[in-house]
Amino acid sequence: MRKKARHLIRSPFGSALLGGVVVGLFGWLAIAAGWIDAQTNTATIEAPLTAPVSSKEGDETNVVNQIYRRDGGGVAFIEADQPVEASPFNPFGAPESGGTATGSGFVVDEEGHILTNNHVVEGSNRIEVKLGSSETSYPAKVVGADPATDLALLKVNAPSEQLHPLTLGDSSKLKVGDPVVAIGNPFGLDRTVTSGIVSALQRQIQAPNGFSISHVIQTDAAINPGNSGGPLIEAAGNVVGINSQIETGGGGNGNVGIGFSIPINTARDVIKQLRENGEVKHAYLGISGATITPDLARAVNLPVKKGVLIEEVVKGGPADKAGVEGGTTGATIDGANITLGGDIITEVDGKEVSSMEDVIEAVDSASPGDKMQLTILREGSSEEKTLTLGNRPDSVK
Repeated sequence: MRKKARHLIRSPFGSALLGGVVVGLFGWLAIAAGWIDAQTNTATIEAPLTAPVSSKEGDETNVVNQIYRRDGGGVAFIEADQPVEASPFNPFGAPESGGTATGSGFVVDEEGHILTNNHVVEGSNRIEVKLGSSETSYPAKVVGADPATDLALLKVNAPSEQLHPLTLGDSSKLKVGDPVVAIGNPFGLDRTVTSGIVSALQRQIQAPNGFSISHVIQTDAAINPGNSGGPLIEAAGNVVGINSQIETGGGGNGNVGIGFSIPINTARDVIKQLRENGEVKHAYLGISGATITPDLARAVNLPVKKGVLIEEVVKGGPADKAGVEGGTTGATIDGANITLGGDIITEVDGKEVSSMEDVIEAVDSASPGDKMQLTILREGSSEEKTLTLGNRPDSVK
């Protein structure tokens, strides 16, 4: 597990950490994971919720308990075996022990599709799933995965009575302070529930392949290694996020009250494309850049107080083909490395740009093949650059 990177002025179409999956390697406890061979039915409640949830029980007032009983059956415990690899230090090439990753997921339909994080199952040669409180394991296959949003769609052939699809909500309606519940399998402790609030919205984290995930939900509901892929549920009992990463702080690997969930509105389109095509296509601009702040503008004498300073243009990418230029001179500003001398983006498709996040959002909202117009400043003069967005590569170069 990596810790979340601090929010710097530089953003190479990404920021943040990798989190949440428990991995047991060579049969030992791994620092980055903490695999525990435990199948206890644990329900740890962090804080009370105040909003009601619809319940057939009628007079129940413990909202967390209601959500847990209503939605717990749709949460999956996932075990994924990593392939056995020969040690490079073994001259005879004898195989070494593989590892087992554990994580969470949840049922999204009656056909047996389960949504989880890609980093829970990526590279696995065997995946098994337990549903709800059942101790029966079902083999699962990967229907498709999207590394750019760190999401994967699995399929299990389980009896219909074992499939309890969760209701997907609308993450755009969340407000800071709204109560939420997380259900998952932290450290292998299956069927654990924690609760808290929405701590912040519109965060940006980094997928394992280096690209940014936008509109992320921050929560203080306890999320730990093994919670990856599990649902974040709002007070009405609907899924609003997929728990994916944590900020650990210091040198530890446990929760410090800062967790991140990929919004369900992002996942809806991913699920649809994975079911239909087995993959997801994302638009690609091919730059890295830094948000211009008034302090940065003063420090390096820039002609504008806001916008995006292009640090690097990927050779052969859409921006490069359109004649956009990156920086040439390295500098350190307030401890952050930055490359100066590149074009400055002031508008995208006629809309004013205030940050790198604005550019990322514009690209994320488009499709490969779409036209995009950049208004740039170069040596004090404004220019228009029209380009055709490409297909995002598998990882940041």
